[in-house]
Amino acid sequence: MRITTSMMMHNPPHPGEVVKQLCIEPLGLSVTEAALGLGVSRKTLSEFLNGKSRMSIEMAFRISKAFNGSPESWLMQQLQYDLWNNRHLDKKIQVENYQNVS
Repeated sequence: MRITTSMMMHNPPHPGEVVKQLCIEPLGLSVTEAALGLGVSRKTLSEFLNGKSRMSIEMAFRISKAFNGSPESWLMQQLQYDLWNNRHLDKKIQVENYQNVS
């Protein structure tokens, strides 16, 4: 199955931005408090919230346990973000098309 640009969200936010705006800020948590509650370092959480690092599988489990949502839904946000921000690769990558070979 090929994922096309039409299937992707238009310019999706980094998942760290979503966590910051929808989970951490409404609770009035500081980055330090949230990091302590999530069991990660302040630096790790800060880099994630500021879009400098990707959501790992482990972080997806931590976020889902702390704020609900499934790990899959959090990871899907990272996938959509990555696909949108790397869509230029589609035109650069040259491969053999085996779908039309008999």
